[in-house]
Amino acid sequence: MVTLKQLAKELNVSISTVSKALNNSDEIGEETVRRVKELAELYNYKPNKVALSLKQNKTKTIGVIIPNILNRFLAKVLFGIEREASKHGYNIITCISNESLDKEKESLQLLANGSVDGFILSVAQESQVNNAIEHFKRTISQGLPIVMFDRVAHDVMCDKVIVDDFDATYNATKSLLAEKRKNIAFVSNINDISVGKLRERGYNKAILEDAGQEPIVLKIKKKDDHQKKIRSFLKKNKTVDAVIAAESSSGIIALNMAINLGRKVPKDMSVIAFASKSDSNHTFPKLTTIRQHAKTIGANAAELLINRIQSGSSSNDDNKTKIVKTSLIKNKSTL
Repeated sequence: MVTLKQLAKELNVSISTVSKALNNSDEIGEETVRRVKELAELYNYKPNKVALSLKQNKTKTIGVIIPNILNRFLAKVLFGIEREASKHGYNIITCISNESLDKEKESLQLLANGSVDGFILSVAQESQVNNAIEHFKRTISQGLPIVMFDRVAHDVMCDKVIVDDFDATYNATKSLLAEKRKNIAFVSNINDISVGKLRERGYNKAILEDAGQEPIVLKIKKKDDHQKKIRSFLKKNKTVDAVIAAESSSGIIALNMAINLGRKVPKDMSVIAFASKSDSNHTFPKLTTIRQHAKTIGANAAELLINRIQSGSSSNDDNKTKIVKTSLIKNKSTL
């Protein structure tokens, strides 16, 4: 593999000149920059990233830990992170916790040995259930900043990117009340994580405090047969005239089961869910959705972390929480 020294020798210039030319320094003339880049391209020269990281004490790499790679929302956040990181010359290494506290700890330990400059992560379900946060605090104390998104640990002092989960569900429920719906149900299979709890609270505020109605809540466990559970719920609660779902799968199943049971959507029952445009495109009628703007969440998380890395601070009193506003996108599953 060709080196800077070899390029400099062949061009009869200093190593410093070659390095500056490759980095488009204003100190080097256009003709020299052109000659250096043409020769570098001819020899397929690539900078030694290990040497650069040792010199700069930076790896230009971000560790990303997500709970579930099959989750479309998380995959889109990952896309947003990678795109923004790439703009700033950073690479990413992705680990999957699979909702496991131990795997989350292992991922942090694996990458905290000098492989990355900081972390972007969404907290695993098991970590949230057990309120386990010491592994995050330990990582930050080692000088590695963390940015949390979506599912966050509020007791950890770090930058965070969240959506307005409470307000989004509150406003969506209010829109169903505006349709004169009298028996609005809340369905969720993410009851143990922070976003699920916030969404239920937003629903409860609109139903209990604003409308004076009795909450109708279906909480589905991981081991449950989700289709069977929702079908049974709708058969038992025949007066339910609207469903707001905390995530896409419950919303899609509720819509399909309502139709299967002979109810007309939205005439007899409206359905709203936290879901994406692609989810809506695969339902009939098209699902009314609460969009979380996953790519924007990812871009904001990457920007916060890179700013933190470049400032040389893992944590301080200036921790930021960015709130990405959701959008209620009306479609054919509501009036």
